[in-house]
Amino acid sequence: MPRIRYCATPAGRVAYSAVGAGPALLCDSGWITHLRGQLEVFAFGGFIGRLAERFTVIRYDKPGCGLSDRDGIDLSFDGQVAAALAVADAVGAGRFRLFGASQGGQLAAAIAARYPDRVEALVVYGTCASGEDLAPAEVRDSVVALVRAHWGLGWKALTRAFVTDATAEEVEVLNRAIRASASAAVAARLLEVYYDTDIRALLPAIRARTAVLHREADQGTRFELGREVAALIPGATLIPLPGSSHLFYHGDWQAVLDAVLGFLCEPESPGPRLTGRELEVAGLVAEGLTNQAIARRLSVAPRTAEAHVENIRRKLQVRSRAQIAAWVTEQRLRR
Repeated sequence: MPRIRYCATPAGRVAYSAVGAGPALLCDSGWITHLRGQLEVFAFGGFIGRLAERFTVIRYDKPGCGLSDRDGIDLSFDGQVAAALAVADAVGAGRFRLFGASQGGQLAAAIAARYPDRVEALVVYGTCASGEDLAPAEVRDSVVALVRAHWGLGWKALTRAFVTDATAEEVEVLNRAIRASASAAVAARLLEVYYDTDIRALLPAIRARTAVLHREADQGTRFELGREVAALIPGATLIPLPGSSHLFYHGDWQAVLDAVLGFLCEPESPGPRLTGRELEVAGLVAEGLTNQAIARRLSVAPRTAEAHVENIRRKLQVRSRAQIAAWVTEQRLRR
């Protein structure tokens, strides 16, 4: 079990832990948290353990959640940002890498936009730019009201959006962890804050290297919402992943981990840096293949091929396929 420490923050006293060695990686796993309880849910503990082999992984319980104080707390979005930064200060991390999932992705992106001197690289998973896009207003209001009035039924209504193809035993493990993470009032308020938060105006200000990870069939946050996040962040890489579970530590969690490590461990480059797959796609674009043809050639989903082309355009700062082809030709001539 991780060693738990406490620090004062503008939003209230919060619990945190730091494990591993290497560059600091500040993590926000989403909506509600429990430093110890989450380690027993699905592959969460294994995911964090693997990250800790390369980084000093800094986790914390949100104000009002898990082992953090539950009285006299500020649950606002700005309060959550202040709490995260206070934890980074407490462990002496002047600069750090950021990983944020779901609602934590919004938080991580806001920190990267507002404090560019502190963030070296950013990875967000399964997130959206505006919480109101997650569901129609009447559905959002109903879910918040149900969570506040009856925590058990409220969580049951959300379960299908969070995990798919889960066994009854897996659902029960998740239920216990979620219910222990926060009271009904805190869970409802944090969900309400997520639904009400819109960071679209902040995203273009992000200067850190950024990867946007999103499962193609995510049941909790549609893939198109992740695509929007990537499109609004200058030079961001959109990495489509297989699967439908919203939780990064459920389903094919190894693919998520590989994408996170592959991006965060990639050395910085002064010019546009395409991944191996992006170079392959760029070459196929230069051959005149459409996105559909690229998808067939590489045996990937059409939206995955489209996402790769979008990434290439953003990284090269070009608009047309002809410009991509010209760049490929120039690179070949330089060899």
